[in-house]
Amino acid sequence: MENEVKTNEGAFLSSLKRNNKQIRDDRAAAIGESAQLLYKRAVEDLEVHIKQMRRDQENMLDLSPSNALSLIVASDFKADIYVAKDMELSVDIRNAEIELEIARKHYTILFGDL
Repeated sequence: MENEVKTNEGAFLSSLKRNNKQIRDDRAAAIGESAQLLYKRAVEDLEVHIKQMRRDQENMLDLSPSNALSLIVASDFKADIYVAKDMELSVDIRNAEIELEIARKHYTILFGDL
């Protein structure tokens, strides 16, 4: 009967009896898993952000009229605004690509292959 009590002592009592190494291993696993999941999510978010900025930049090339009956008058096109926005997006995309490259490299260093 005493053996039965020991094998069925429950999670609470078992947890209290864990040794220091088991506790450290459990904490390390929890911390590592949390950090890895958040790091991976950050990399994925950067990838999505870059795709969206590229899509925005491509959409700027669509200068077609909003419907078949309207025309865009050349005088309505603001070249300086277009150029500034395109350059800003280009720089933002490049900076995000550098950030993504660094994030991927450090993820691999910290956690292995992505």
